[in-house]
Amino acid sequence: MTRSNPHLLLGLILSGALLGGCEQLGIPDFTKSSATAEADGKAIGGACRHAGRAIEDCYNLNPGAPRAAVFAGWREMNDYMAEKNITEVEPKVPPPLPPAAEEKPAPKPKRSADKKEKEPSAPDSEQAEQPHSDAADDTQPPPRKRRHSAE
Repeated sequence: MTRSNPHLLLGLILSGALLGGCEQLGIPDFTKSSATAEADGKAIGGACRHAGRAIEDCYNLNPGAPRAAVFAGWREMNDYMAEKNITEVEPKVPPPLPPAAEEKPAPKPKRSADKKEKEPSAPDSEQAEQPHSDAADDTQPPPRKRRHSAE
């Protein structure tokens, strides 16, 4: 007769019990998270269709949602609304601006290199429009370059 090792049997039981509680430890379950993402996508698509939004607008409003699930929910709601003769609800939120219309702040110029050799552009354009007088150009000295002390 073969006898089982009680330490091995106890170790297997404990490891099974610990691995069964992975969700409580914060380790996500892939099947559960993918099922919730699918359900959320269908809910988003259905809500977009009920609000009368186009599927492309729905994609733009919800970039993190899976597109296949959003489309499935949109299509299911479209079929349901056609079957029950349900009209679209007017959305209260205005449609989003297209990405090209959104303005981004201008980048700040670098301090060290841009300030050293910066020349004003407005006087050049004014000089091009006005005739030159040679006497006025000879009397002005050239601009002086600044020296920066080593700190």
